[in-house]
Amino acid sequence: MSADPAPEQADPLPADAGTPEEDVPVAGPADSEAPTASVAPAASVALAASAIPAAPVALTVPADRPVMVVLRGLGMGDLLTAVPALRALRRSHPGHRIVLAVPSALAPLVPLIGAVDEICDVAGPGHVPPLGRSVDVAVNLYGGGPHGVAALYRTGPARLLTHAHPAFPTVPGPPWQDGVHEVKRWCDLLGWYGIPADPADLALERPARAEGESRPVVVHPGAAYPARRWPPERFALVAAALREDGHEVVVTGGARERDLAERVALLARLPSSCVLAGRTGPLELATLVAGACLVICGDTGVAHLATAFATPSVVMFGPVPPTLWGPPPTGPHVVLWAGGQGDPYAYRPDQGLLEIGVRDVLGAAERLLEMSVR
Repeated sequence: MSADPAPEQADPLPADAGTPEEDVPVAGPADSEAPTASVAPAASVALAASAIPAAPVALTVPADRPVMVVLRGLGMGDLLTAVPALRALRRSHPGHRIVLAVPSALAPLVPLIGAVDEICDVAGPGHVPPLGRSVDVAVNLYGGGPHGVAALYRTGPARLLTHAHPAFPTVPGPPWQDGVHEVKRWCDLLGWYGIPADPADLALERPARAEGESRPVVVHPGAAYPARRWPPERFALVAAALREDGHEVVVTGGARERDLAERVALLARLPSSCVLAGRTGPLELATLVAGACLVICGDTGVAHLATAFATPSVVMFGPVPPTLWGPPPTGPHVVLWAGGQGDPYAYRPDQGLLEIGVRDVLGAAERLLEMSVR
């Protein structure tokens, strides 16, 4: 989603005008939308893929390895759209220890990126905890407002890579541009500093799956704000039709979306065992999406997981256009968008989103399912 222009003032800092927080379909710290920061003890971050420790109060880094801190204290979709930029930073700084400032709830996904050495638990653009030694490079992948710049500026980096902001006239950088796809935005930022990044470099390492596991249709009815939530009654009609056609259907979501998922399942006459909302952590959800035959969702983090694993998906957009947050045109994805734009933070479904009908979604789903069988 695009950001509003950043306010032109320094401390006290207003709300950042960076990228909005995507919903994180897991229970834990990321369920909170308040910008908070804390140092997560290593024991609190369980990584099933490979061990990436959360930064302790005093980060012990070998003296011969300079530190790079990258701020992306947002949600799942935001993390996944930053993957090409993170990999570009890894390639351009192979000797640096890269510390990613991100909500610790997302830590299990970080090893699948293959570009980060440690995480530092930060939600929002707020305070980046002391890292125990000087920071060589700080990279602002948070947004266009002053908060992210300020948070990294306070770490005292030798070099700060960020978009320019009038509150920090001595910090160079390209101007913030509206109307740019979120993946391209961060690749362009690095390109301005002479660091090449490939916007197509979105694939994650596939998590291990048990042999013989089923390949369900994943229906994900939730989103961070009501404006992006297609009605549950319509999700239920889609789920019921696909189950009638013989497909296994599961309904996913975060812990706070459990009631929504149960309502969809009840209306679709699915057994309660099909409701996985609140029962999957980020790595389990990623594994589920990677092995699914189809994902049906709105403009939310699960859509970016489908992109990362090339899982066929039907993604309903509104009020934000797919040109800003949609999947690449080359993947097995169908984007449904009525063409209008509106307030992404509104507390009722966007009118354009409501113009997308059940038949539209089922038609797209059936085409993708037929292609996957061939």
